[in-house]
Amino acid sequence: MTSFIKMLGLIAALAFPVASHAEMLAMPETEVVLTVSGIISHSNVDDTAQFDMQMLTDLDVTTFETTTIWTDGVQAFEGVALNVLMDKLGVTEGTILASAINDYTVEIPVTDAVEGGPVVAYKLNGGIMSVRDKGPLWLVYPYDDSADYRTEVVYAHSIWQLDRMEIVE
Repeated sequence: MTSFIKMLGLIAALAFPVASHAEMLAMPETEVVLTVSGIISHSNVDDTAQFDMQMLTDLDVTTFETTTIWTDGVQAFEGVALNVLMDKLGVTEGTILASAINDYTVEIPVTDAVEGGPVVAYKLNGGIMSVRDKGPLWLVYPYDDSADYRTEVVYAHSIWQLDRMEIVE
C-alpha cells in the first residue's frame, strides 16, 4: 500500500508541477536592460532577475501623463508599474537600492511600490528612450497626481538611466 501511495504522489508531482515553476522568469533573449538582485523570490540567472526590454514590455503596461522638473510641458510615460515589478519578483518589504549606468544610487522604500505610483518607464512620448534622453529606463512618479509626489525626496527617487536594483532589508 505504501508503494502505491508513493507512486500516486510521483504521478501527481509530474502531472501538476509545483507552483514555483509557474512563477519562474523567462530568460532574457537580447541585451539585459535591468538586473534585480538581493531579497527576491524569483530569479532567472543565478540569484538575480535579469530583464531584456521585451520581458519588461510583456509585463502589464502602465501609462500616464505628467509634467516633470527635468522636461518642458506634459510628457507621456509608458512602462511597468513598480508595484507590478515587485510583485513579479515576490518583493513585499525592504528598500530598493536603484542604480544608474553611472553608478549613482538612490534608496527607495518598497512602500513606494503602490498601485497608481511610480513606473519603470521605457518609453517617453511614444518612443524608446536613449541613454542620452534619460533611458533606457527611468523611474518616474505621476507627479501631477498628488502633492505627495512633488517633494525633494520623491524627485531624488526619480532615477534615470536605471539599469539595476538591489532589494535589501
